[in-house]
Amino acid sequence: MANLFDLTGKTAVAIGGNGVLGSAMAKGLAEHGARVAIVGRNLEKAEAVVKEIIDNGGEAKAFQADVSSRDSLIKAADEIDQWSGGCDILLNAPGTNSSTPFLELEMDEYDKIMEINLKGIVLACQIFAKRMIEQDRKGSIINISSVSSTTPLSRVFTYSVSKAGLNSVTQFLAREFAPNGIRVNAIIPGFFPAEQNRKILDAERIENIMRHTPMNRFGEAEELQGATVWLASDKASSFVTGALIRVDGGFGSMTI
Repeated sequence: MANLFDLTGKTAVAIGGNGVLGSAMAKGLAEHGARVAIVGRNLEKAEAVVKEIIDNGGEAKAFQADVSSRDSLIKAADEIDQWSGGCDILLNAPGTNSSTPFLELEMDEYDKIMEINLKGIVLACQIFAKRMIEQDRKGSIINISSVSSTTPLSRVFTYSVSKAGLNSVTQFLAREFAPNGIRVNAIIPGFFPAEQNRKILDAERIENIMRHTPMNRFGEAEELQGATVWLASDKASSFVTGALIRVDGGFGSMTI
């Protein structure tokens, strides 16, 4: 069974791999043998994740890129090609959020969130999938969505819109890339306290979240590793594409 999840010889590109959730998923890929490129806007944070992976016996390297810039992503892709030869697993985990009420929302803020959460992932899929196809790499693309993508949450209008769009992108690309042997899936995390959502997790909101989470707790970042490694493995999830995988403590199963 262990061979099902062996990623030895694969290169994983973790965009947003310097964040709380992205870094945990990247570490999971490394622990199962993947060589991991940690890509982030903040190179210092990316290098800190790389150090953790290397200290744990894995192989990784940090690359700087602005996910909303095509030129920046192309530069990172070129550097990754030189380092490892190409990409087999693309993990798209960048994200930003805001609690601005809808009627107070300025378009500059809306555009910034959409650029990172949706446009950036579209760009990453274009750039890396094109190279995967040209290099005849039958790989896996894993997008990180949100519970707000299926049931919009209060206080996070633009975030919810961006993640709903990401689900559509995931399923569209699953159909688009299937003939090339590239699988495209998304993980829908529940509530995992991270930098981008701590500012809206006041006592009342935490109480409401727990009321709607049957497991009655927040998730731990490491609990996303299993789904990530499963979707990355071309043995374990070879017939899985276009799927939206919930890792949410049962949040999506609650109605009242």
